[in-house]
Amino acid sequence: GAAPELSLQVAGIEVNPAVVAPLDRGFLPASLFNRKYRELASALGGVPLRLALERRDGSISTLSTSVVPPSAGHLAATLLYVERIVKSLLWQRGGWKVYVGGPAAIGQHISTVYSPTGARKFDFDFMGGVYDHSFEVIVTRPEAVPDSKEMTMALGRHLDGCRVGFDLGASDRKASAVIDGEAVFSEEVVWDPRNAADPNYHYQGVMDSIRRAAQRLPRLDAVGGSAAGVYVNNRVRVGSLYRGVPKKDFDEKIAPLFLRILGELGVPMEVVNDGEVTALAGSMSLGDKPVLGVALGSSQAAGYVNPEGNITSWLNELAFVPVDYRPDGPLDEWSGDCCGSQYFSQQATNRVAMEAGMEFEAGLSLPERLVVLQQKMAAGDPLAAQVYETIGVYLGYGIAHYADFYELKHVLVLGRVTTGPGGEIIVNKSLEVLRREFPEIASFVSIALPDEANRRVGQSIAAASLPDTGRGGNQ
Repeated sequence: GAAPELSLQVAGIEVNPAVVAPLDRGFLPASLFNRKYRELASALGGVPLRLALERRDGSISTLSTSVVPPSAGHLAATLLYVERIVKSLLWQRGGWKVYVGGPAAIGQHISTVYSPTGARKFDFDFMGGVYDHSFEVIVTRPEAVPDSKEMTMALGRHLDGCRVGFDLGASDRKASAVIDGEAVFSEEVVWDPRNAADPNYHYQGVMDSIRRAAQRLPRLDAVGGSAAGVYVNNRVRVGSLYRGVPKKDFDEKIAPLFLRILGELGVPMEVVNDGEVTALAGSMSLGDKPVLGVALGSSQAAGYVNPEGNITSWLNELAFVPVDYRPDGPLDEWSGDCCGSQYFSQQATNRVAMEAGMEFEAGLSLPERLVVLQQKMAAGDPLAAQVYETIGVYLGYGIAHYADFYELKHVLVLGRVTTGPGGEIIVNKSLEVLRREFPEIASFVSIALPDEANRRVGQSIAAASLPDTGRGGNQ
């Protein structure tokens, strides 16, 4: 056959993408590297490697693979392969304890990297904070790794009565008033939570949105909310929205924020991660499951409704899952690693556009730059179209990577980046990647955009359906 158009190398493994990102030729897809590595391991008599992650509720997620025996060489590739899979699993499933069952050199490497002084210090600290438990890595034999024990929650799909749903993003907060599943009022209010140090800014903003929506209802029966971050029993564990709040104020005011609001409103209330609500909204609109929802907004949000139609206790923070293995990839400013937030977000469209020489007026924020990009796209600017094609290539290879960790059937793509004709380009390009590189995935996974109206407010309607008022009316 013809010589590959592009050859990329990392840790001695060569990959040749069949679909090249037009404005980012250096993109080295995780899915291609992992496939190539597994072929190598198989050819060299791979030995088993079992990983398990334990969470605070006692649930355990496992993954089994095989690796090149260290005696057969290729150690750099093996360590890269395993470290990136551990990273992907941590942010998809979550956990405070990681078991690495396999060759000792691999487990020791993971233990060194995920430590208070290692390259993944951010992940070490973050997971410890989420699970209230110091993070640890157990190096052991494959047969000593515990078995999987997953827990799920039936949440949402309650459409009875008069409800308010809200969705807190980094650049705006949305709220809807919903009567028996129909939105009678929806609005978006611009805000800037990430730079707000005063916990009161967050409290007043959320209360303002709830009150404005509640005014449109004859009565208030329930409130449901979705927000970026990790929420456990309505308590804020961690979230980029509250990044500006000092730790002491976070612990005292932000952690119990929604419990305070619940007490003041006096009606059933549930607040969960925005990604879970994205997936729930998708499952409700499709009438099917499983659904992986991926929202391309100020960062990347994701959520998963499993084959039983429930949401899990997993983190699903795909913003931190690596999809590009090039050694000099763009770094996320929070975690210091090259991960999804730089590929599926306003940051990503801005990075790709700027690197391609697109010019923006000085002083424009990322949401404003996205609007300019969308205007250029609508006006037929070929460079703007290539920005969206590039994001689409990222997404196609990214979904192939996610397929290693999720049972997939429907992938719903939404968020502000997908608004307008650019959204169609992203989806079409991602489908082209799957058809050409991963036909076995393309044969059973559908990738879709919700309709424009649902794209903007479907999230807050699904959020409104979270609390059970005990009156019935489940969909």
